[in-house]
Order: sequence, then structure tokens, then C-alpha cells
Amino acid sequence: MIYSEMNQPCQTRRGSIEVICGSMFSGKTEELIRRIKVLEFAKKNVLVFKPALDNRYSDTKVVSHGGSQVDSIVVDDAMAILDFVKDDTDVVAIDEVPQAGWFGRLWDALRLWIKNL
Repeated sequence: MIYSEMNQPCQTRRGSIEVICGSMFSGKTEELIRRIKVLEFAKKNVLVFKPALDNRYSDTKVVSHGGSQVDSIVVDDAMAILDFVKDDTDVVAIDEVPQAGWFGRLWDALRLWIKNL
């Protein structure tokens, strides 16, 4: 149990960061979509994001090479993700993190989110 400054018990949320990595055409997006569907079936509040730079198959959906797809929120910058994450958000899923400045910005966004849990 964790106690607040006023010595009152407070709830904390614990989480983890999972990375799906692999070479091109190895099924990373397919695996992400599979996990999203399992979480949605379990009634988890899942927010799915994709960078605006990634418009290969769709401007608004995360789509695998095999054709599986889920709706997503399109963001220009990783920090914009924080505008959508709320207290009832259970999972944040992000597809295709581009290297163009996103890695550092995504790390900053994740640290801010974790700090405010």
C-alpha cells in the first residue's frame, strides 16, 4: 500500500511498456492488432495511435499487410497523444513509430504520462 502526504492510503496504477519489434514484413502490426482486439474483448479502454506520416494503407486506420485493421487516432507529434489519454485509459497502442524525431518525443510523452498516473 502506498500512502499519500496526508498519510491516507492512495491507489497507484502500475503498467508496463511492451515493444513489438522485428524486420519488415515480420507481422509486427498484425500482432499489435491482435493484442488490441484481445484487450477490447476484455473490455479494456484502448486508445490506438498512428503517426500522420504513416498513410500506406489508410489515413485513419492501422492496417497490416494482411489486411487486418483497427480505427486509430492520427497524431502529428508524439506529445499530442497526451491530449487524448484520460484517467480511464487502460492501454495506449502506437503503430509504426517513425525515427524522424518521434523516439525522443515519445519518450518524453511516456514519462509525463507515467508521472501523472
